[in-house]
This record gives sequence, structure tokens and C-alpha cells, in this order.
Amino acid sequence: MKDQGSKKLNLGSGEFKKDGYVNVDWQDLTNPDVKHDLNVLPYPFKDDTFDLIEAFHVLEHLDKPFSIMKELHRIMKPGGSLVIKVPHFSRGLTHAEHAHGFDVTFPLYFNKDFTKSGYFGVDLRLKSMKLSWMAFFHLLKQMGYNFMIVSILKALNSVISFFANVSPAFCSRIWCFWVGGFEEIEFVFMKPE
Repeated sequence: MKDQGSKKLNLGSGEFKKDGYVNVDWQDLTNPDVKHDLNVLPYPFKDDTFDLIEAFHVLEHLDKPFSIMKELHRIMKPGGSLVIKVPHFSRGLTHAEHAHGFDVTFPLYFNKDFTKSGYFGVDLRLKSMKLSWMAFFHLLKQMGYNFMIVSILKALNSVISFFANVSPAFCSRIWCFWVGGFEEIEFVFMKPE
């Protein structure tokens, strides 16, 4: 097992392994530092281990996202950060293995002041939230898009994503359907000290 002293975790690393992180995945093909089925709790880490946890396009594949969030809270150090990228619900179920879509209300379930019946038992503070109209430019060439089209889509993405993030709640409620949905929503949480 490589880099066990790292204070950063790349959860569901797949083919995107990161230097200086503990890279975790369930597939042997990706040669992770730690092989683990992310649906199986607890994870093989001690409490309060990581300063930074990144989970990019993982949570939507797992059986119980709220239980996973509790587990991430357990292994994150107080004051640590958790960065999650997931599909926005407006495009969330376009992949055959996506079990969940997410929207701007997801962070509310980790705020003890939200509601007693809605709070999920772990306190996480939302530091930022960002919608992205397009998120997978690296795949467009493989899908047959030429350089000019990719450039136009990148520019369009900048404009649409900018206006969407002026009011993510309004965008999630109404506007996302006018532009064909959003590929990604990013949440950055902090575990209170």
C-alpha cells in the first residue's frame, strides 16, 4: 500500500490517481493504493485521519449516500475539507450506473439547524457550491467533437455556468431545464472543529 502517511484521500480514484493522496477504488484494473468496495462500511481508516477528502463522481454510484457522508465525516479531521462532485439531478440519471441525482438542497441535511427530521446526524458546513453546465470536456474528442466545437462549448459553458451560479436555487428549480440540464454540482464542506 502506497503513501499511507498522506493526509489527503482520493475516494473512487479510478484512472485519475493523484500524487500525494491515498487513492481508493474497488477495481484492480486501476491499481489503487487501497482496494475497497465503497459501499462497505466502515472504511479501512481511523477516525479523524484526513485533512482533505475528494470524491469526484463517486457518490451517485453508491447505495446509501447519506451513510457514506457519515463515514466521510468520521474519517475527516476537524477543520478538514470534503470536496464532492456529483451529477446535478437534471442530468444525474443519464449514466446507466447512476443511482442518485443531487441538487442544491443536499447540504441542508448536514446542517443541524435545518430541521430535526431532515438533519442526518453529522455536522458539515457548506463552504461553497458550484453548478457546471458541462464538466467532461476531456471526453468530447473521443465522442467525435472537433476542436472548434469544443472551444465553442467551453465558452458557452462559462457563460451558462456563470449565470447559473448567480442563484443556484433558482437554476435548480426552473432554469436548468431551459439549458438542457447541468452535468455537475460541486459541494465543498468543512468539518467544524
